[in-house]
Amino acid sequence: MSIPPDPFPFLDQLISRLTGPGGEFEIVMDEVLGTSMPVMRKRNRAVADLLSQSLAWGDREYLVTADRRITFEENARESYALAAALHERYGVRAGDRVAILSANRPEWVTVFWATQALGAITVGLNAWWVQPELEFGIRNSRPRIVFVDSPRAEAVAGIVSGDTVVLSIERDLPELITEFDRRQPPPPRIDEDDPAVLLYTSGTSGDPKGALHSQRNLLAVVDYQRYTEAIQTIWTGETYDRDAPSDARYLLTSSMFHITSLHNTIVPRLAMGSTVVMNQGWFDVHRVLEFIEREQVTHWMAVPSMAARMLEDEDLDRYDLTSLTRFTLSSEPSTPEFKQRLRKQLPFGLHAMVDSYSITECSTSIAVASAQELEKHPGTVGVPIITVSLEIRDQYGGWLPDGHIGEVCVRSPFVMLGYWDDEKATAEAITPDRWLRTGDFGVVENGRLRLVGRRADLIHQNGENIYPSEVERVLSQHPAVRECLVTGTPHADWGQEVVAVVVLVPGSTVSEEDLTKFAAEHLAYFKVPTQWRLTHNLLPRNSTGKIVRKGWRGTHRPDL
Repeated sequence: MSIPPDPFPFLDQLISRLTGPGGEFEIVMDEVLGTSMPVMRKRNRAVADLLSQSLAWGDREYLVTADRRITFEENARESYALAAALHERYGVRAGDRVAILSANRPEWVTVFWATQALGAITVGLNAWWVQPELEFGIRNSRPRIVFVDSPRAEAVAGIVSGDTVVLSIERDLPELITEFDRRQPPPPRIDEDDPAVLLYTSGTSGDPKGALHSQRNLLAVVDYQRYTEAIQTIWTGETYDRDAPSDARYLLTSSMFHITSLHNTIVPRLAMGSTVVMNQGWFDVHRVLEFIEREQVTHWMAVPSMAARMLEDEDLDRYDLTSLTRFTLSSEPSTPEFKQRLRKQLPFGLHAMVDSYSITECSTSIAVASAQELEKHPGTVGVPIITVSLEIRDQYGGWLPDGHIGEVCVRSPFVMLGYWDDEKATAEAITPDRWLRTGDFGVVENGRLRLVGRRADLIHQNGENIYPSEVERVLSQHPAVRECLVTGTPHADWGQEVVAVVVLVPGSTVSEEDLTKFAAEHLAYFKVPTQWRLTHNLLPRNSTGKIVRKGWRGTHRPDL
């Protein structure tokens, strides 16, 4: 197939052919939880179906670690055996919760698919939670079963009560698989809007909430990724075949209790016959780069802090990274300047790097910016992905035209069912007609979304609204600033004043007066920080790499 000189008309025609009447990814209007919205006509209705369908991939590699290679057939066999054990011995049925508290490992995936084979709800507990958070998660989700790895077993022992059963990943899980080998439970009777997964929000700016995702949510992510693969395949002149396995190899470096790893890596790879290359343990730049080279990784979804670690590495040229065709920034917005550094300094930056905007409540990316868009429109997170409707709204819920800053609101088949066991929080987040209030502020420019900050982070001073992200972007341009955080603290006369916590580049010397002068050259007077905290200690981050703002808002912490 030849590509016309101007690619954009060809792309428009391709999208119309794929999503139009009779197309492989035909879009139709359908009712979702009482509201009509666009969905794909050709779709599965139960996540459990993906496991049975994966048997077609046979002995192809599904999971690869530093010391294990697990085929699709092996994964299905072990998952079905564990599902039979959970069903017959422990009475797990559709709607029951099965929790996982573990670092990344193949057994995490086995428990997930075993749970889905029963139509039960997989609960991904944050493996890095401390005792009070862990206690909250278990008591909130009320699981029938908790699978726990040995480093966390002692913490769980004093929390579970009632009918909850604790099973060891290292001992009980393999014994159950061996005992129930070759057994398979009956397929579950579930609806596509029944719950499938319960994941907890990061809690960087407040207490965690359990985002409850449906069968439809996870399956819509699979279909979106199939669609993007079809676009890429046809774009290069090849023929797309939905029933043929993909040779793509995805590097997994984020924790599996987040949507980046579970919804957008583990689940779609099983459906599409491609491979997950799983990093275990802490993120180590050299180990990961060696993994990319050895396993010929093609796709990697990384958080900005991982990308920043690579920028500091002087040995990138040692590795052959030419297999990497797509490098996606996920989890946390980053400054245009940072993205430009990545584009210029990383060997794969110019051709492979894309940016995205995602939140736990939406299952996958809300918007994606291609490498070409990042070059022409620095700061954008791109256009909404297929089947996502996006609006910018004011504080009263009214629609705002392009160019006006307001809250980002979205509606799509990716939006969660709601917050687990929290009707009040659900009602505050999701309108009766299924629009999700993201809590993020943004603006649409040239049809593309640009984020400006979180609603909860907004600083109010003498009637002026100050977006911390704007101040952070300016400060990050100073050569002595490694990273920074801007927040507000109460002020008797102004309402709030601006506080900046600045992490300095090692070996640099800069004063508060220097930074104040620099900020005043780029910002209106009321946006310039009036309190400073200079440190060489990196800011605290959670397991996804996001800076933890909880505890900073409304106060000036002196403990860094």
